[in-house]
Amino acid sequence: MRPQRVTSIPQPIATATAAAPEKASNYRWVVMGLIFCIWAIACADRANFGIALPYMKKEFHITNTEAGLIVSLFSFAYAIVQIPVGLLYRRLGEKASRYFLAICMVLTSVFTGLMATTSSVLLLQLYRVGLGLSEGPLGIGCTNVINRWFPPQEKGLATGIWIAASKLGPLMVPSIGLIVIAIWGWREIFYVFAVPGLLFSVLWMLLVTNSPDQSRYCTPAERRYIQGEGDPAAGQRLHPTAERMQLRKMPLLDFINRTKPVTRLTTVKQVCLSWNIIGVALGYGCMIGISNIFMSWIPTYLITVKGFAAVKMGFLASAPFIGAVSGNMIGGLISDRLLDGRRKPMMLLGAVGTTLMMCLLVEAPDSAVYLGCTLLVSGLMLGIGFAGYSAYAMGLATKATYPTAFGIVNFLGQIGGAVAPLAVGMLLDHYGWSSVFMYMVGTALLCVVLVLSVVEPVAEPDR
Repeated sequence: MRPQRVTSIPQPIATATAAAPEKASNYRWVVMGLIFCIWAIACADRANFGIALPYMKKEFHITNTEAGLIVSLFSFAYAIVQIPVGLLYRRLGEKASRYFLAICMVLTSVFTGLMATTSSVLLLQLYRVGLGLSEGPLGIGCTNVINRWFPPQEKGLATGIWIAASKLGPLMVPSIGLIVIAIWGWREIFYVFAVPGLLFSVLWMLLVTNSPDQSRYCTPAERRYIQGEGDPAAGQRLHPTAERMQLRKMPLLDFINRTKPVTRLTTVKQVCLSWNIIGVALGYGCMIGISNIFMSWIPTYLITVKGFAAVKMGFLASAPFIGAVSGNMIGGLISDRLLDGRRKPMMLLGAVGTTLMMCLLVEAPDSAVYLGCTLLVSGLMLGIGFAGYSAYAMGLATKATYPTAFGIVNFLGQIGGAVAPLAVGMLLDHYGWSSVFMYMVGTALLCVVLVLSVVEPVAEPDR
């Protein structure tokens, strides 16, 4: 029997085969796509009230102050759950990302649909509270998933995309709402917007796991990249460290920005006592307040004060959110790619730009072109710094304390957002629209002062 000849693999070929780079997936962007859709739908569910408001005021004989209160009840309820939910996410860790978020999305859709069945002002108020309590955990859930699924150098962009979704929802609402009203009526708006949330909650359960390590679609190479261990051989860019420890020198910017090394916030007490967190949260409240005024009151302003027809009103009411969608992504890209993760510059630019644009709206002429351009740029300025408020805490807190930190930011932010629509209703019942825009000027200026008061943190890596 002739012995079989064993063919050995030459050593250089074997070595080359062993050293072949592992192909990395990009499944984190699929997760980001679902986050984008879910958050856009949730924000549309809260914004559709503004389109229906003129019809509700007529049917239920609602005053401006009462209308402002109904709008604000959502934000108050949303704010109340922020800190408890942040603590809950901290306790549950990765276990909460999948199931809890899907349940809250279902409840958000249910309360959106219930708005169509209302027969009194009291029910309107109760359903708005239910919507706020249901939607409240979604923001923390989305940012918590971003914090776990993205490497440090992509968190600003991912957060910017998430914030852009919050403006895309209100951007779609006027056009869809006017079509639904023309075909059926104002009540059917809420039925139409309730359906997508139910569908995407099912997709979320099927496609998203609590962390990259549990996903069968996320390759080991992508998991290492998410953990800050990028492999250049696999086409992945290495980050200087796991977090923002090595910044390019920008002496003048860092002097104005007050960039300085800080110690990470590792306990809930440190988070609660940090002026950097509280100052950013209060500034966030100023910006959310202006955004909520655009969302809830601008359609009424365009119809009752400027006398525009429904179609033109729908286009103009969308203008701020067209600008905001662009601003959110531009701000996140600039912050990540050009400023090495510095968040304050975009927040300051947005606050200063918003102040200037609100001044131009105080005595705006009855010109669709002027109002369209001004509202568009206002949205751009408002949106360009929005991602920074959410991403700022990622560079200061650990992954364990981040949900609590963002809970505080979102709590105070939503309180500011809740006060604004109610204040507008009271101002309109006693003064007029010029006082409303002056209120927005003062709010934006306060945001400038608050953002200037915090530091730009350079924290040690989160291990």
